[in-house]
Amino acid sequence: MNQILKNKFILKLFVAVFLLNVLLSCKNNAVSDLKNGDLLFVTAKATGLSGAINNVTQKQENASFDHIGILEKAKNEVFVLHAAPKGGSQKQILREFLKDQADDGQKVIVYRLKKQYQNAIPAALERAESMVGKPYNFNYILDENSYYCSDFIERAFRKDAVFKLEPMTFIDPKTGKTNDFWEEFYKKKNLKVPEGEPGCNPNGLAASDKLERIRELK
Repeated sequence: MNQILKNKFILKLFVAVFLLNVLLSCKNNAVSDLKNGDLLFVTAKATGLSGAINNVTQKQENASFDHIGILEKAKNEVFVLHAAPKGGSQKQILREFLKDQADDGQKVIVYRLKKQYQNAIPAALERAESMVGKPYNFNYILDENSYYCSDFIERAFRKDAVFKLEPMTFIDPKTGKTNDFWEEFYKKKNLKVPEGEPGCNPNGLAASDKLERIRELK
């Protein structure tokens, strides 16, 4: 009888160890293939500010984004450097970044610079680190003292001209007129809609031929 109980105990222990290894393997695989400088694009919502950004900037049918960050791997942790309305330009632990997006019902898609542009990453990460602590740019008009998400990334890679600024548009492609959201948005700020002024956006960066789409990050 004792031998039977002993065998059952050993079997249960074996199963527990096996399940633990599976869980740890899944956790490690979630980030093991990520690299320094990977760009994390957050899918856009259909409404509100997110929807308004996407409405006037979406360039690809299968790519609809409203936020972006750059990944940095340290010895014992993985971080995302990005500029967000809550917290401004910041260095956030990856798992917290992912939780924030999941809580909002948004997905994170990994993009990576093609091989010939990878040498721009060390300087970009150094530049991104130097911008941490700056406030968020709620006007979405280029400012040297505050940044919005894609602006933060474009600046990080500016030394190597990986991305480029383009004339901004706030025109709704369906109506040919300024999107109602943006009309009201700038009216409340007593600012003119910055149509045609230089800027950038997540969808524009995702459309760059210098990037390749890797996978969804969970």
